[in-house]
Amino acid sequence: MSLQLAWNNEQEIMNISESLITTLEVLLRKAGEVEGVEDGEVALTFVTDKQIHELNKQYRGIDRPTDVLSFAMNEGLEDEMEIVYELGEEEAGPDLPEVLGDIIISVETAKAQSEEYGHSLEREIGFLFVHGFLHLLGYDHQDEASEAEMMGKQEAVLTEVGLTR
Repeated sequence: MSLQLAWNNEQEIMNISESLITTLEVLLRKAGEVEGVEDGEVALTFVTDKQIHELNKQYRGIDRPTDVLSFAMNEGLEDEMEIVYELGEEEAGPDLPEVLGDIIISVETAKAQSEEYGHSLEREIGFLFVHGFLHLLGYDHQDEASEAEMMGKQEAVLTEVGLTR
């Protein structure tokens, strides 16, 4: 078993290329390696600002779009999306990966931020993906120390994969 990426595209602003997905899979393996996570599945969905705005308002009480949202499966459901899997006993087994959670990225915001920061859209989406993955593992950035730790981890993974500014 290994880390797996399951992805879905719910926007039409940007074509999601095979090379982008390959890059995200490499980032997932590298970030997993750094964090000691060898197995599991991460679900990634590309959306519009309107879609992420609705999710941000519904689940975080924040009435505006954002760049990335993460919903960890290992956290309590009070603040997370409730996801129900209906697998028969014969379908469930040891070969099914543990679902680590969902990452949702707004392609519109990622595009605007890549232009603002002067780097590629691929790098921005990679940054947001690693950021979301670290949130799935319990990292946060509520204070300067935790933000610095999280940023350092993100930049190290992106640099190793060649997605620099």
